[in-house]
Amino acid sequence: MRFHILTIFPDIFDSYLNESLFKRAQKAKRVLIKTYDLRDFTRDPHRKVDDRPFGGGPGMVLKVQPIWSAVRAITMRIAKGRTRRPRIRTILFSPRGKTLTAATARRLARYDHLVLICGRYEGVDERVADHIADEEVSIGDYVLSGGELPALVLMEAVSRHIPGFLGKEESLEEVNGSFPTYTRPEVFVPKHGSRTMRGRGWNVPPILLSGDHKKIKQWRETHGAAETS
Repeated sequence: MRFHILTIFPDIFDSYLNESLFKRAQKAKRVLIKTYDLRDFTRDPHRKVDDRPFGGGPGMVLKVQPIWSAVRAITMRIAKGRTRRPRIRTILFSPRGKTLTAATARRLARYDHLVLICGRYEGVDERVADHIADEEVSIGDYVLSGGELPALVLMEAVSRHIPGFLGKEESLEEVNGSFPTYTRPEVFVPKHGSRTMRGRGWNVPPILLSGDHKKIKQWRETHGAAETS
């Protein structure tokens, strides 16, 4: 899987993508991630990528031209010298997009390349959604200042479905959905300073200590939430 991120803040991704799972996955070449500064694709001599909205209103809007030029350059570079046409999907992050689900992440994981367009300011010229992006995606019913955080969320949700991304051990949440989990100690007694707080300790549910895998499976199914489809 190759992710191509279009943004005006390319450095914003560095700390997250250079740690933990993404760091290991990139080192193993299970995923490749490249960020592109939209300012490198503008025809404006001052590297300007935004302008005032037609019809008036507050704020600025990202222009269609830099985004078109960037997406075109990326797709042409991907296709160059290849005999098989790679599967490419271009995504625009928008509060009006379809909400990201586990089913969406599984579907997107089947592509070879994902081009991710991160908006900013008051939005993106609508012609990007109409003519450039293959689909619009939202990560929730709220508004953020840009598409960079949604891009990180989508990349992790998609990457978890790429073989080897999570390492040798499968994620229980990927297999069975989300459910309560516990670890040692079996009983935790909270303390405030040198004094033990009143009341009994916090206990792990006895069923999880029983060793009865059938009953444990039933308990998790009862207390958990299935993966969103």
